[in-house]
Amino acid sequence: MLIVLVYVHRAGMLKIGLTGGLACGKSFVGEILRGYGCLLIQADELGHAVLEPGGEAYHDVVREFGSAILGADGRIDRRALAAQVFGAPEQLAALNRLVHPPVYRREDQLIAEFAAREPHGIAVVEAAILIETGSYRRYDRIVLVTCLEEQQVERALRREGASEGDVRARLSRQMPLDEKRKYADFVIDTSGEKAEAVRQTCAVFQELRRIEV
Repeated sequence: MLIVLVYVHRAGMLKIGLTGGLACGKSFVGEILRGYGCLLIQADELGHAVLEPGGEAYHDVVREFGSAILGADGRIDRRALAAQVFGAPEQLAALNRLVHPPVYRREDQLIAEFAAREPHGIAVVEAAILIETGSYRRYDRIVLVTCLEEQQVERALRREGASEGDVRARLSRQMPLDEKRKYADFVIDTSGEKAEAVRQTCAVFQELRRIEV
C-alpha cells in the first residue's frame, strides 16, 4: 500500500498521549508514528528503568513494599510487586505515587531534548493508564487505539501466554474503551487488517501535522 505523506510546517512542538486497552495495538501504532519522524516514548520502559537498582524509585518502593518483592539478584520482581497491589487500590495508589513522578521527569527530559532538535516535531508518549491516572492532561491531544474485546483476548493469549481467565480479569480492571473514547481526540481502530490500521494512523498523523501549538 502506497502512502504519501504531506508535511505541513507547524508553529511549535506537539505532545501526544497514545493510549488504549490491553493488546489493542498501541505499540504497533506507536512504531508507525516513530517511522513518520515522531519521538516515541514508552512509559512502561521508563517505569521499568526507575525501578532498577539505582533508579529513582527503587529504594522508596522497596521501603514501601518490603524485601519480599526482591529477586535473588536484588532487582525488583515486577510480578511479585504486581501481586501485592492486585485488588488493593490503596497499595496501587501508593506505588503510583512513588513511580509516576520520576517517570514524568524522565519523560519531560526526553521531550525537552527532542524539542531542542525538532522544535516543530511531534512527541508521542505511549501509556496504558494515561486516562485513569489523569496524566492525559499533560498532552495537547490524545490518540486512542481500540479493537474488539475478543481480539484483545486472542492477542493477549498469543503474546503473553497467560490463561484466558487471567486476561479477562485484567480486562475487567481496565477502564472500558467506550469510556476512554470520551477523552480521545483521535481514535484508531485496529480490528481489521494491518494495512487499514496503517492507513488510519497515517490519516491521524496528517491531522496532527496541521495542529498549531
